[in-house]
Amino acid sequence: MSWEVVIGLETHAQLSTRSKIFSGASTAFGASPNSQASAVDIALPGVLPVLNKGAVERAIRFGLAVGGKINRRSIFARKNYFYPDLPKGYQISQYELPIIEGGSMTIMVGDQEKTVRLTRAHLEEDAGKSLHEDFHGMSGIDLNRAGTPLLEIVSEPDMHSAAEAVAYAKTLHSLVRWVDICDGNMQEGSFRCDANVSVRKAGDTKLGTRAELKNLNSFRFLERAIEYEVKRQIGILEDGGKVVQETRLYDPDKDETRSMRSKEDAMDYRYFPDPDLSPLNVSQQWIDEVRTAMPELPEARRKRFVEEYGVPPEEAKTITDSKDMAIYFERSIRRLVELNPAEWLADSDEGRKWYGQAIAKAVTGLVAAQINRAETEIRDYPVSPDQLALLHARMMKDVITSKSAREVFIELWEHPRNDESAIDEIIEKRGLKQISDSSEIEKIVDQVIAANEKQVADYKAGKEKAFNSLVGQVMKATKGKANPAQVNEILKRKLAG
Repeated sequence: MSWEVVIGLETHAQLSTRSKIFSGASTAFGASPNSQASAVDIALPGVLPVLNKGAVERAIRFGLAVGGKINRRSIFARKNYFYPDLPKGYQISQYELPIIEGGSMTIMVGDQEKTVRLTRAHLEEDAGKSLHEDFHGMSGIDLNRAGTPLLEIVSEPDMHSAAEAVAYAKTLHSLVRWVDICDGNMQEGSFRCDANVSVRKAGDTKLGTRAELKNLNSFRFLERAIEYEVKRQIGILEDGGKVVQETRLYDPDKDETRSMRSKEDAMDYRYFPDPDLSPLNVSQQWIDEVRTAMPELPEARRKRFVEEYGVPPEEAKTITDSKDMAIYFERSIRRLVELNPAEWLADSDEGRKWYGQAIAKAVTGLVAAQINRAETEIRDYPVSPDQLALLHARMMKDVITSKSAREVFIELWEHPRNDESAIDEIIEKRGLKQISDSSEIEKIVDQVIAANEKQVADYKAGKEKAFNSLVGQVMKATKGKANPAQVNEILKRKLAG
């Protein structure tokens, strides 16, 4: 039987305010338990919540980024349920009238574009945290997170595979960091996903019974949890059983989901408007001010990089997955244009594209590889964009070969220096200057031809690969320092004679 998977994601992004959503208590991570839980956060008698303006502004910013409708009037409600880490006995959230409705995001799954619609994004406070591992036979409660501002972003059930869900989550993660509303730290709980997963027979329009997979705080766990849950539900249905609507937790050690509790519907939470908070009114002037201050968004910048700098679309996507990476890339290009190693390309569209493609290749290749290997961020990268530009300028001026440039790059990575002069000093110190003296290269070419009679004969018999082998022998003899273009030209001339 053919089955269709249907997935919707609910994502909690912790907003990057210094204080909580309804109190002045700190949101800093890592404080000792219960040291940042104010009287407002735990609803002691006589206290009143006051809405954090910074949290609202960040919600507006997100709404503008996804093209959603920013409701000029929205309402806070009490979501009633009992759980030990919810000190009030209710959570202040938004239900019927959220601050953001609609919007969409474009994701890339492989080389295919897909649009995922958003249902809503609403403001709410976080609960505390139950600690089960630090106590024998008991649980501890840390209320430091209680009252931390969250933006809950709810997608439509538009995704049909774990790969699509992960692509959406990664795109959303990048966006909230790009517009500076959330630091995206998944290990600290700043960005958490709940996945609603169901299956139905292919061709059916009615949604199947869903299970909600809670608090998935890594993209790998999100993918594995969905894949397991899909197999579990299909197995139940093919055996003639029924899927139960419930909340499930993912156990990464056993690579399985397990039942946590039956899943409530909205009516079970008995939502009603919070009597301590007046409706939130957002003026058009405020929306316009936030819009004016918005950065260029990832999709717009990606398209600009393709058009202005001639960057291949796939490389442009990789570069714009991170705002810091995009800034690094563009600063490096601008410095390379200032250095102008190819004078004939000065101040031309062709020049910008030539430089852009060279830097894009380096950023998505060597730079990205070092970031992944060191598990660091581009903002902490020891090789500056100016240094990367100067390194390319030295290559384009035939001062060093690409092989030598890589050697200089690694030296800068391992022994960071902020000044551009470091590049020329490393080249000099290591003797990496390219050999461009034709007479010197000719001597080495003559030696290689004399020592490789079989490859010479193969080349003259029409085997092109033999030529590449001879070039390799010359480059090896010069320790990679010979000018490749000159080597090719001299070798071809010698073999033709």
